Amino acid sequence: MAPNHERGIRMAFRARALWEHCDAIVVMATTTKSIAHILNTLIETCRDGQEGFRAASEDTKNEALKRLFSELSIERGRFGTELQRIVATVGEEAETSGSISGSLHRGWIDLKSALSSGSEHSVLAECERGEDSAVAEYREALEHDELPQAVREVVNRQYLGVKESHDRIRDLRDAYSH
Repeated sequence: MAPNHERGIRMAFRARALWEHCDAIVVMATTTKSIAHILNTLIETCRDGQEGFRAASEDTKNEALKRLFSELSIERGRFGTELQRIVATVGEEAETSGSISGSLHRGWIDLKSALSSGSEHSVLAECERGEDSAVAEYREALEHDELPQAVREVVNRQYLGVKESHDRIRDLRDAYSH
């Protein structure tokens, strides 16, 4: 084989290897951004819940509900912080606040509470609406195949906690409707 021909083949292999390496970097960056986007959506959801439960705790006079809402607010804060750490670990910027729709929802809790004199049923109904949204966001996140197994396990664990809280609030809402 002629030296120039061999050199050309080697260069072609190197170019192909470099291209495959670059392609892998692009795929990894896209996947990292996708994972961060999914988790940042959940962080917003957690911050919305954290603030919503804090507001609900302040709106109710019932001490048992006040404690429950306070505990759920703290839990959502922990969930959000845990997700922020994961986003930072993959080298992306983590969300630090809730969503605009969450702010509107918290405003609705305040308005609804004021109009109904802070009745437990009304506050619980609004909290359940917020939890419906959180359950849906977590389910949607779990549908994404690009979540690595370790991240999926964290999201699933949090989902189960959110689902449990939703069901508990729904049951309390029903109990206070009578």
